[in-house]
Amino acid sequence: MARRRLIAGAAGGAAAGAAAAIGASASAATPEARAHYADPDEPGLPQVDMDIAPGRTALVVTDPQIDFLSEDGVTWGVVGESVTEQGTVDNIERLFAAAKTAGMPVFISPHYYYPHDHKWQFEGTLEKTMHAIGMFDRLGPLNLENFEGSGADWMPQYKKYIEDGETIVCSPHKVYSPAQNDLNLQLRKRGIDKVILAGMSANLCTQAHLYELLELGYEVAVVRDATAGAKVPEGDGYLAAIINFRMVANGVWWTDEAVERIAQSA
Repeated sequence: MARRRLIAGAAGGAAAGAAAAIGASASAATPEARAHYADPDEPGLPQVDMDIAPGRTALVVTDPQIDFLSEDGVTWGVVGESVTEQGTVDNIERLFAAAKTAGMPVFISPHYYYPHDHKWQFEGTLEKTMHAIGMFDRLGPLNLENFEGSGADWMPQYKKYIEDGETIVCSPHKVYSPAQNDLNLQLRKRGIDKVILAGMSANLCTQAHLYELLELGYEVAVVRDATAGAKVPEGDGYLAAIINFRMVANGVWWTDEAVERIAQSA
């Protein structure tokens, strides 16, 4: 038992050290953003939380792709302000690094559109927008031509984590939730019943994944500054998501807290 504690302590220290190495140059949420989206001083709802259970907890990242997170992405004009003020890009990387160092399973739920998806006969508002701007477009499910560096590709700094031969890349979700991909199957087959959720975009795919996973019986903690949302005349998508995260998630954590908890669970 003493030896196990020593190994666990070393692993936890290594996880924290790896995250700290990234965090030294990372762009965290700005003080202005933290203040603007701060939790209420006197919550009106019960305050719940989620514990990390080793072997039963995984990191799930939605849409860690160029079209959402890069200045070169097709959505940067509407999500860029939120991504920047939350430090989303670096915070997602800190989660990847912490999970990998701690030996925590990592799952990616990507978003891809193939030519046949553009033949849908009806669409919602943002589905129509995504199809119109060619967001997440690929030539086909069996075709990687022109994929490298495209808007559907991973952010370059994430590739060493996603393409390490250990990360589970699920089949693509098509609208917002994982109802049509194999994320639930892959999680269940690994014995996972607790999820740390991050990625893009806050009030769309991330929130839809939260709802679907909760309905399937998972505990879910959302990492609030490892996501971001669109700001458009219709409203602030990030604010909408934060309100709903507080109401339904089993935990709403900052990246600093999530990294520390992951390290301690190793």
